Amino acid sequence: MFIDLMKRTRSYRRFKQEPAPTMEHLKALIDIARLTPATANRQPLKYVLVQDKEMLPQVFSCLTWAGYLTDWQGPGPGEQPTAYIIMLSDPHLSSNPGIDLGLAAQSIVLGAQEQGFGACILAAIDRVQLRDILEVPDHLEVELVIALGTPGEEVRLTAVGSYGDIRYWRDEEDIHYVPKRSRDALIIKTL
Repeated sequence: MFIDLMKRTRSYRRFKQEPAPTMEHLKALIDIARLTPATANRQPLKYVLVQDKEMLPQVFSCLTWAGYLTDWQGPGPGEQPTAYIIMLSDPHLSSNPGIDLGLAAQSIVLGAQEQGFGACILAAIDRVQLRDILEVPDHLEVELVIALGTPGEEVRLTAVGSYGDIRYWRDEEDIHYVPKRSRDALIIKTL
């Protein structure tokens, strides 16, 4: 069921190094993204696919990980992503691609989960450095990075506590917990 896919689809921040997504896996994810609905069907998104072992650390150097985990600097050697999809937008096609970015990114992450891979959508990016490294054409904007690989950590859903704290956290066994608001807390009215 779709709900089961959603429950398994988490933001993974540590990855095993094998098996790694192949270029064919990444291209298949772009096929999913390109079929995703787009505002006014403008289709302003473009992609850079990275799985080259020499390029991976260069992309990684442009990313900031897990803002709520202030004492964690991000995945260490041997647990970094093994592929990236960099999402770009073309302002000539759409000056406000936010909805398209969200829809396509979610489609990619769900597709990755179905392929057996985990993902993390990152917006904390050194865009200038990443643009230079990837030689992104000047007319395109760097929007998001989706880190991919085989999950190397356990992520569990938990309820938001009575104080309403939604920050994710890790326990002493290094299990990553993600608080989610209840359905009743989200529905303000039924008619």
